[in-house]
Amino acid sequence: MERVVVTIGGMSCQRCVQTVTSALTALPGVFQVDVALEAGEASIAYDPELANAGQFRDAIEAAGFDSP
Repeated sequence: MERVVVTIGGMSCQRCVQTVTSALTALPGVFQVDVALEAGEASIAYDPELANAGQFRDAIEAAGFDSP
C-alpha cells in the first residue's frame, strides 16, 4: 500500500468533501481517502498495482473539481 497527497481546487463546503471522497473511494485499489477542505487536498491510501495518480486526477475532475 502507498499513500499520496493530491491537490484539489474548487472545494468550498463539506458537500464538496463528500463528493470528492465518494469519487475517489469508488476507484478499485483505493483503501482510504482523507479530504481536507481548508488545505484543498486529499490523502489517498491505495494499491499501486490497481490505482494511480492519473486515475485520481480523472476522478476528481469528473466530480467537477480541479486537480493540477
